[in-house]
Amino acid sequence: MAAISSLGVGSNLDLNSLLANIKSAEQAPLVVIQQQQRSYTSRLSAYGQLSSALSALQTASAALAKPTLFQGMKVGSSAVDVLTATALSTASSGSYAVNVTQLSQAQSLAAAGVTSTTATIGGGAATTVTLDFGTISGGTLDPATGKYTGATFTADAARTATSITIDSSNNTLAGIRDAINGSATMGVTASIVNDGGATPNRLVLASRQTGETSSMRIAVAGDAALSGLLANDPAATQNLQQTAAAQNTKLTVNGIAITSATNSVAGAVQDVTMTVLKLGSSTLAVQNDSASVQSAISTFVSAFNSLQSVAAKLTAFDATSKAGAVLMGDFTLRNIQVGIRSALTTAQAADGSGLSMLSQIGVSFQKDGALAIDSTKLTAALGSQLSGVANLFSGGTGGFGSRISSLITDMTGTNGVLTAATKGLNTTLASLDKQYSATSGRIDATMARYKAQFTQLDGLMSRMTSTTSYLTQQFANMSSNK
Repeated sequence: MAAISSLGVGSNLDLNSLLANIKSAEQAPLVVIQQQQRSYTSRLSAYGQLSSALSALQTASAALAKPTLFQGMKVGSSAVDVLTATALSTASSGSYAVNVTQLSQAQSLAAAGVTSTTATIGGGAATTVTLDFGTISGGTLDPATGKYTGATFTADAARTATSITIDSSNNTLAGIRDAINGSATMGVTASIVNDGGATPNRLVLASRQTGETSSMRIAVAGDAALSGLLANDPAATQNLQQTAAAQNTKLTVNGIAITSATNSVAGAVQDVTMTVLKLGSSTLAVQNDSASVQSAISTFVSAFNSLQSVAAKLTAFDATSKAGAVLMGDFTLRNIQVGIRSALTTAQAADGSGLSMLSQIGVSFQKDGALAIDSTKLTAALGSQLSGVANLFSGGTGGFGSRISSLITDMTGTNGVLTAATKGLNTTLASLDKQYSATSGRIDATMARYKAQFTQLDGLMSRMTSTTSYLTQQFANMSSNK
């Protein structure tokens, strides 16, 4: 007899449906496990949202715990196109009238023009070109020729003269330029300018530093042609034309004359650095940077309120569905909320300002548990009691910034309540995964056994049906032969 090709064919019974119903009944424990997994996964996700909100609050608290936040100084310039400024925390508050009369400048010298940048200059004998920096004083500068008469040159003792060698390998205008630019210590930049004249190519040397002490003196020992092109002593023979004089920044601060070798002027106002941009006048106002403190406090309040909003969403009760949110009644969340609120409402030791509570600077709890800022009260406190506000937030371990930051670290650290709760959920989920796998395996084995039994039943019923049909036919044949 042929094997049964489809379950139920032999017995003419709906064994497939019967097996499906049995499997559905057997899988009931899996449905329960899946429901538990969804519940624990939802709680784990909720703890993740809570952790993110706590992290934001900790960051905001840690910022307020830093004493340097309250030591910041800011500088305002009445004419930012004339100058800008920055201040260290040690700068003194005050107002300063600044008048800029001269900007610093780097000296620039131009050599006489030559016809070609690649034609040789001189005979190619090794020639030493030595450059040093210093100050030109006295004398008269002819603006037409760019040369001094009767001036003196005082070398800058803080800088060492630098030399390069010009020989047959580089005694062209382009070669001299490249030799100068190839020196890491020469302190000048060389370029070639074409002025459009009969001998248009001119070597231009520009000091890399501004200020009066960066005027150049160039001595040439060797080839006479090279000496005639490059030698330049402001107090003697000058073969180059000065196209820009080395000069300092000059300004007055509250009427006191100030000079600087660069357009960055440090120390003219204590612990303030000014960047001079153009000639003109400006008033600098140096004062405590209370705006940064106010912004940090606002960030802290926003972070706390965000935590409250997350907690409210995770513990809400829906009257329509009569169902609570995933963390409704959660002990861990409740402990966190109580701990933070308690820390914020516990007075700290006051300093001479008498400030010990947040409400004294305009930060207070509302009926819904959120914090609100009275901007007028906070601005007044920052203006008149900044040191007290600093102590309120960053005063050692008792300051509210330090206190909340440490508290959240404890809550979310290795042994914290949130960490422990999260670990517990992960452990439970791992256990449920094992239960699901084991239960699913048992169900698969049970269904395999049922299917084997049903297949046997189907085969037996098929054989019995065949036998019945055969006997019926034989009895019929016997009756017809009588």
